[in-house]
Amino acid sequence: MLDLTRLLPGPVAALRLAELGADVLKIEAPGAGDPTRTMMQSSSDRVAGRPGAFYRMVNRGKRETRLDLKTPAGCNVLRALAAEADVLIESFRPGVMERLGLSYDTLRAANPRLVYCAISGYGASGPFADHAGHDLNYIGYAGVLDQLASRDGAPILPNFQIADLLGGALAAVTQILAALWQVARGGEGRFVDVSMTHASYAHNVVAQVALANDGAAPAAGAGLLNGGVPCYNLYRTRDQRWLAVGALELKFWETLCMALDRPEWATRHWSLGQAIGGPDAAALTQELAGVIGTRTLAEWVESLEALDCCVSPVLTPAEAAQHPLFNPHAYAAASASADEADSGSAGERDWRPR
Repeated sequence: MLDLTRLLPGPVAALRLAELGADVLKIEAPGAGDPTRTMMQSSSDRVAGRPGAFYRMVNRGKRETRLDLKTPAGCNVLRALAAEADVLIESFRPGVMERLGLSYDTLRAANPRLVYCAISGYGASGPFADHAGHDLNYIGYAGVLDQLASRDGAPILPNFQIADLLGGALAAVTQILAALWQVARGGEGRFVDVSMTHASYAHNVVAQVALANDGAAPAAGAGLLNGGVPCYNLYRTRDQRWLAVGALELKFWETLCMALDRPEWATRHWSLGQAIGGPDAAALTQELAGVIGTRTLAEWVESLEALDCCVSPVLTPAEAAQHPLFNPHAYAAASASADEADSGSAGERDWRPR
């Protein structure tokens, strides 16, 4: 597989395929190469003269070479590589590869089985094909950013690149694998056109359901999944942390109400007729907030996590990195800590929120 991409969406798509066993050759321009080599680079990496963590994370497991595609020699080398490759993935603006003499049609002539994937902001054709943009622009156009709003309706600035990763990387991997399956069955390769904006729009399912039903998406705090019910909401704890309550189904809500010693709340649930975003839902949300605010996040995790009622902490990235879900060493440490707790000598588990 040939990876001509830069920044985040394409490199992550190629990374995921490498994790599935693909032999990925990353091709960078001479000189500075991929801009992520120095993007968000730490001072220690800069002093050591090595690429930053960003570059290393999204390009691990790949081989690397340099080609100057602005020269005939570089283009000839790429044509030769593409003639033997199963997949080529690029993220240039539409038209760039054609101008270099490296279009899908050109490469396909030498390798009809080639799966050629182009990731762009707005697609290979259409009114915005030549427009520049980044993740924030794509989710803005797709109606996704509007749905990431605080209760006053102001959109938030997420530190998770939805269009890049869901609309770009994941969409590319899915379509590349489907195209490879077609080739494996004796078919020809294909041109895979991934528009990050269009893919993000297609995944904005819940808002589109509301459009179909009501003609408008719910305002922040008024819908089933964005704060309009007490059983699916975020609550501040005594230590100013956050607890995620996802007891959407009645059985989970009933378990939570019993655990909180509030059995009378169990019948106040959207599935039993509580109006979503209505007065009773708002009142009960405030009541539950008052209860959650009496204890720390660690205390709530200790008492509720094992009850299987869809309640979880809102962890920081540092805490998540140490959580047993993602860190087997932390799991072993937690198990040892639990054993010590049984003997009366354990301290707090390292992965738990402080």
